[in-house]
Amino acid sequence: MSKRQLAMVMDLNKCIGCQTCTVACKTQWTNRNGREYMYWNNVETYPGDGYPKKWMELGGGFDKAGDLQEGIIPNIQADYGVPWDYNYEELATFDFTKGSSTAGFHATTDTTWGPNWDEDEGKGDFPNDNYFFYLPRICNHCTNPGCLSACPRDAIFKRDEDGVVLVDLDRCNGYRYCIAGCPYKKIYFNPKISKSEKCILCFPRIEQGLPPACAQQCVGRIRFVGFLDDQESQVYKLVTKFKVAIPLRKDYGTQPNVYYVPPTEAPAKFDADGKIIEGSDRIPIKELVKLFGEDVHHAIKTVKAEKKKRAETGESELMDILIAYQHADMFRLDANYYQEVAKSKEPKPLAPIDDRYAKGKFTLEFTLPESHGTHEGNATHEGNATHEGNTTDEGNTTHA
Repeated sequence: MSKRQLAMVMDLNKCIGCQTCTVACKTQWTNRNGREYMYWNNVETYPGDGYPKKWMELGGGFDKAGDLQEGIIPNIQADYGVPWDYNYEELATFDFTKGSSTAGFHATTDTTWGPNWDEDEGKGDFPNDNYFFYLPRICNHCTNPGCLSACPRDAIFKRDEDGVVLVDLDRCNGYRYCIAGCPYKKIYFNPKISKSEKCILCFPRIEQGLPPACAQQCVGRIRFVGFLDDQESQVYKLVTKFKVAIPLRKDYGTQPNVYYVPPTEAPAKFDADGKIIEGSDRIPIKELVKLFGEDVHHAIKTVKAEKKKRAETGESELMDILIAYQHADMFRLDANYYQEVAKSKEPKPLAPIDDRYAKGKFTLEFTLPESHGTHEGNATHEGNATHEGNTTDEGNTTHA
């Protein structure tokens, strides 16, 4: 058990499926050989098969007795899909004056599956009762990780200071038991180096006062980041106080630390004559129960009640949190905490890059060092993919 636990909350009512978070993660971390098919962050359309294909049917996690369950390792070609390109050069040089042939835009290889393959499809009979919503997914940095339990090399560990789950590539032998053990299938195998790699919750950014790339770049402001023990944080209030943020598939037994505010509003259904069916719910509650368990009933009821309260009285702490008026207020990263951790490991810890997110229950008085303005790192952490020797990550080389 780590001393503290970082967590993320995503409000599914605000996700627009723009994939900005996916691109932010992709360009920050998974832009080298062997990582082409990796999406540490992805946004799926639910209902749909997801990425990798039918990941909820591939096993892993723990049974009710706490025993690790067998899992299937997804196939890169069939379940993830080999990345492809398009015939841009052919189109650029195509001669429209020759014969009756026409230019064709197509993939350069045969394609069978890939991220967002079934994007925006959903289910139902349009426009009567069709439905879908977007489901962003990252590693859940579980309290009881299936990947950690499955690894025979002790190559996967939780950081003591914040509970982030990492892979020690020096110990990893590429057995891929971790992939089978993770029920969310959020660990990827790099065939170029024969090692497993995964989301690191952007810990080099967090240590320097910056939120994870996916959270900071989110267009819809759906992601809140903070410590679960910080009672003044939005994460604590959404998870513990109001109980509207729920983990995904907690029946897997891994105790995930990424939480979701379930979708509570959707267009009404229409009858055969095209008239609105009053009081109808387009998104079947059984689908939400499948994802979030029975707690989803309380979450939806609470959100709707607070929304009504806000409309009638103009006041609602929960609505103020979910609206997220101030971007900086969404992230409480407690810069002083990481400074103290760093001081215990080396005499001169690096100064935080950005003090906008320094607030936190355990942050007392924070004064930036005089060298803050000339710190070599920058606010966007360019080059993080080659960050080496982080002071609070003992032996981890996932980010190197």
